[in-house]
Amino acid sequence: MNNVKIIAEAGVNHNGSIKLAKQLIDVAESAGADYVKFQTFKAEEGISQNTKKAEYQIENTENEVETQLEMVKKLELSDQDHFELIEYCKDKKVRFLSTAFDFTSINFLKKVGLDFFKIPSGEITNYPYLVKVAQLKLPIVMSTGMASMEEVEDALEILIKNGSSKDKITVLHCNTEYPTPMLDVNLKAMNTIRDILGVQVGYSDHTLGIEVPIAAVAMGATTIEKHFTLDRTMEGPDHLASLEPDQLKDMVTAIRNIEEAISGNGIKEPSKSEKKNKSIIRKSIHLKDNIEKGGIIKEENLIVLRPSVGISPMDWNKVIGKKVAKDLLSGNPLKWIDIDE
Repeated sequence: MNNVKIIAEAGVNHNGSIKLAKQLIDVAESAGADYVKFQTFKAEEGISQNTKKAEYQIENTENEVETQLEMVKKLELSDQDHFELIEYCKDKKVRFLSTAFDFTSINFLKKVGLDFFKIPSGEITNYPYLVKVAQLKLPIVMSTGMASMEEVEDALEILIKNGSSKDKITVLHCNTEYPTPMLDVNLKAMNTIRDILGVQVGYSDHTLGIEVPIAAVAMGATTIEKHFTLDRTMEGPDHLASLEPDQLKDMVTAIRNIEEAISGNGIKEPSKSEKKNKSIIRKSIHLKDNIEKGGIIKEENLIVLRPSVGISPMDWNKVIGKKVAKDLLSGNPLKWIDIDE
């Protein structure tokens, strides 16, 4: 497993089709994501009949009359669908993950066996939900969209009091506007969460493009979650704010590169790869003029040139006024053995 967990969020972008869900798994595997995540829910257990759709859901589905319950009900995956997708993930060697939105779904996902449990932003103020998840005693990744710092602290306290271990909880900074305006990202809040709460942090991204999750990794994120789709023009609530396959692959590649780039020991020193360039790129003191044996080195006799095979220019003042021990020819590097001490 890589140091930074990358969760490719398929969510409900399968549009209720097991065929599309499998195609999304193919994309996640091809991109190199660690996990492909779906959503597990019984619509009636989490949404009342009169709940309106969010503005972005209305815009993305172009249906203002349909209720949120009606929209979400069409996106449910059956238990059998889950089992089929889990097996497909095993074949593809990408880890299956899903987020539960109600008690029935929590119990179901507990049985199928997950590496960790993902708490979505909308449940961060759901006390009974948090207690039940904590009692599973699994590692937890919790999104914090729409939450204040106090709400994040309260949720963390509930999880710990009810069986979760703080060192197994990762808190994701998140903004739940789809897509998120860049000015609203507030990526510094991720590290505020880390510094105040002393937990592992990450970022769940809903911006357009791949820049922000890459930046989050450079800032210390240990988990990245990002929605993806087969085609952003498809009908559905989340497609528009999702990455298309090539973008997902580019994001994963960039994150892996950043992961390597920040993995050093922090000591400023020449790296193994650049040491061979040192003598070629740096310069040393060379003779600008011929100097006969016994002659005095003057500033006008010298020039600084590549390569660095002679005395360092940092020792410029140490050689001025010295006698030379032998005849020196113009163009040659000046070496300590050339100087009469």
